[in-house]
Amino acid sequence: MNNNKQHAITQIEAFGVEQIPAGERSAKPLDLFRLIFGGANTFSTAVLGSFPVIFGLSFEAGAWAILLGVLVGSIILAPMGLFGALNGTNNAVSSGAHFGVHGRVVGSFLSLLTAIAFFSLSVWSSGDALVGGAKRLVGLPETDLSLGLAYGLFAVLVLVVCIYGFRFMLWVNKIAVWAASLLFLLGAAAFFGPFDAAFAGSVQLGQPGFWASFIGAALLAMSNPVSFGAFLGDWSRYIPRETSQKRIMLAVIGAQLGTLIPFFFGLITATIVALKAPDYIASYNYVGGLLAVSPTWFFLPVCLIAVIGGMSTGTTALYGTGLDLSSVLPRLLSRVQATLLIGVLSIAFIFIGRFAFNLVQSVSTFAVLIITCTSPWMVIMILGLLVRRGFYHADDLQVFTRGQRGGAYWFHNGWNWRGMGAWIPSAVVGLCFVNLPGQFVGPLGELAGGIDISLPVTLGLAAALYLLLLSLFPEPAEVYGPKGPRWIKAGKAGTQPIAGAETA
Repeated sequence: MNNNKQHAITQIEAFGVEQIPAGERSAKPLDLFRLIFGGANTFSTAVLGSFPVIFGLSFEAGAWAILLGVLVGSIILAPMGLFGALNGTNNAVSSGAHFGVHGRVVGSFLSLLTAIAFFSLSVWSSGDALVGGAKRLVGLPETDLSLGLAYGLFAVLVLVVCIYGFRFMLWVNKIAVWAASLLFLLGAAAFFGPFDAAFAGSVQLGQPGFWASFIGAALLAMSNPVSFGAFLGDWSRYIPRETSQKRIMLAVIGAQLGTLIPFFFGLITATIVALKAPDYIASYNYVGGLLAVSPTWFFLPVCLIAVIGGMSTGTTALYGTGLDLSSVLPRLLSRVQATLLIGVLSIAFIFIGRFAFNLVQSVSTFAVLIITCTSPWMVIMILGLLVRRGFYHADDLQVFTRGQRGGAYWFHNGWNWRGMGAWIPSAVVGLCFVNLPGQFVGPLGELAGGIDISLPVTLGLAAALYLLLLSLFPEPAEVYGPKGPRWIKAGKAGTQPIAGAETA
């Protein structure tokens, strides 16, 4: 990526959300693949892979649910990788083209919440696995002190990598892609003997509750790729604008298909835990169950997966958080300062949530609710990309960051109520349809016979509302470029000239 790679790795990244200069954009779709796959090739994904068994599905039904969820989610996610290359900035700033230069704070807020939730889950699951593996391997006592040290180790290492920035993070994920994959494949050998592909589960096709369990498992698998939607621009902004869009989207899809390795590791081992240590499955403690049924020689690989996975997932989540906060408060915080601030707050949240309030399960639920709100935001972004034929005024997207007003995306005092008008009701209705038994059930969650249809509902509603609003209230002609819009008509010219810094 750079003629002096070692120099690039050890230099703290200077760029924030401003448009990356063309001369600095030397990343490739393969680099994007490594960052996405490395960030998801972890125990957190394996835990998601265990849920079909927790829901009572057979191995075969669970495998189909995971395949369906990952494939659909990766197809939805793929276009989100294009914005960074087109505009040289992150996806939250790019969303200003469709939500207004002030409305883009919605994307920043969603990515902030998503990153903190998944960073916390990553540190918790990896720390638990590391301490549990060390306990079985060398007799390390599993106490609050040992767990706290493990959490602190992960959190500080992740924070250091994120402060150094993109190229250091890419180097970490290059290692994580291969190392974690080999360790998961080694796990297949460890569990090959006791694994039974005919595992029947407790809910069979045709029985009450089967489709609720199947769709619930598929939506959980789908939530994994969808959770990357707000962050892809953080990394693809270093890809040259002229790079093939097809290659970028294939890199995104390929990376998500690669996560089938940890997904199926989780599914396969969960069937073994269900047979040999069912109490762990009943208590939603997959990691504990995995350690209970693992052969002794696999404890060291478990510890290595915990370390590598915790680093890669944590960096991909926390890096984007610091970048986004610096874009919301550009005159107060640089990228490094914002990353340090969010990192310290996240570390405090991890310790308080784990030891004072036991928020692990609550944060898992919180992550699902955040994704329900992020999904319609993604749909609006993707439809906007298609309607505008990929045309953007990249410099006008930076109006908010520079403290200015006006430009192609000023709309109504910096807000585009077409995008906001589609997102708000879609997110609200989607939350109403969420059905997570024992955790969160929305007021409409039981309408589909206990099946969680929140994601299909929120995705479909966002698409319909956004296209309807664009048709009824056309956007100014300038936002569409020389070829004009696709499917709808453009409005009259109405761009305001860019003025100086705001005083309000």
